[in-house]
Amino acid sequence: MHPRNKNAAGYDFAALTATSAALAKYIKTTPAGTPSIDFANPAAVKMLNRAILMHHYGVKGWDIPAGYLCPPIPGRADYIHSVADLLATCNKKTIPTGPGVRVLDVGTGANLVYPLIGHAEYGWSFLGVDIDEAALANAQAILGKNPELAADIELRHQPVWDNIFTGLLRSGESFDLSICNPPFHNSPDEVLAVSQRKWNNLGKPGAKKGTAQPRLNFGGGGTELWCNGGERAFVKSMIEQSAGIPKRVLWFTSLVSKADNIVHIEAALKKAKVIESRIMPMTQGQKQSRLVAWTFCANGEREKWRRERWSQAADPTAPTIDPV
Repeated sequence: MHPRNKNAAGYDFAALTATSAALAKYIKTTPAGTPSIDFANPAAVKMLNRAILMHHYGVKGWDIPAGYLCPPIPGRADYIHSVADLLATCNKKTIPTGPGVRVLDVGTGANLVYPLIGHAEYGWSFLGVDIDEAALANAQAILGKNPELAADIELRHQPVWDNIFTGLLRSGESFDLSICNPPFHNSPDEVLAVSQRKWNNLGKPGAKKGTAQPRLNFGGGGTELWCNGGERAFVKSMIEQSAGIPKRVLWFTSLVSKADNIVHIEAALKKAKVIESRIMPMTQGQKQSRLVAWTFCANGEREKWRRERWSQAADPTAPTIDPV
């Protein structure tokens, strides 16, 4: 886990329940005598997320409708910290902070967690985009309970199913980063198979005919979990469409869960003639994932971007990264 991750040392259940008393009824004691929750229980996972967002990031009244993705907060925070390090490599090892750093969150979802974490950690401003109007309505409800965020987190509907960047940006808009947690799976059947494996691993019923239907402990609707071609096709489409707005985003990034997809994504990056790409590993416990990042801006253009957008708002207390 990233060293700046607020949960790098594990969940502090005493502190979390002190902040969010409703979490207490979901706490159980493990055989090792330590506190935990039943991670196969969606209600417990949602309550844990609510407590983490309140305790560490100051988010009030966070909630999502039934059936929507309830993501593991530490993993999402790792993404934010990793792309902060990426920006620091273009800013003399100092992470640029403040609302002048603009981030495009593709598929922000009903949970809105990337903007919530990114703004709390680094003061960045966000444009959260989604094709699901109901998800955006819930994200707006979260902002309504946290009015101090309204100036720095904007939401926008993408009405065209196959469009990611195409037709999205308004005149004069540009972003320091784009981030995305793409739909991983190729079909609803693949989603069901994954949920069944997860339940088996958690020692829950669902593996045998006639037993309880397995559920994804983190939930998720169709647009969040699957698309035709799955993660590979989505990221390849993202790369192709990014070539249409090459200088309007400094660094395009996406989470990639399946290692087998990397070779195909690298081929798409080569075809798009990106200036530079990076594969950034991320690890949470036994889970291995990675970020792919690419830019169409050469070193001189990145330096000009830094001078024009970040140097005026330099923060002497901003985190720095170790030299690479």
